[in-house]
Amino acid sequence: MIPDELRYTAEHEWVAGADGTVRVGITHFAQEALGDIVFVQLPEEGVTVAAGESFGEVESTKSVSEIYAPLSGRVVARNERLAENPEAINTDPYGDGWLVEIALDDPSAVDGLLTAAAYRELTES
Repeated sequence: MIPDELRYTAEHEWVAGADGTVRVGITHFAQEALGDIVFVQLPEEGVTVAAGESFGEVESTKSVSEIYAPLSGRVVARNERLAENPEAINTDPYGDGWLVEIALDDPSAVDGLLTAAAYRELTES
């Protein structure tokens, strides 16, 4: 379950879009490793995030894990439905379980993320 049209990070976030604003979530691999997700902490709209820095947390029945910004920019939307329905990350990590949308400082930075093939190789090793 690694969609070819997305880009990925080694920290198991996915990125959709390349037009200057991207949608971000955690991968199927990550949600499976976390187990049942019970709480999500996301940044407020308008907050600036920096690539590689933590911008939130996902709490599961097993642990609390940091969420890292895959790219630098400003949060322009957050998935408010996750407050009431955090398990959407488990049931639909690439759809209803998205986390935030970021207006990128540098849209070309998407090209520096892992392709689906590279992410597949990372998770299979």
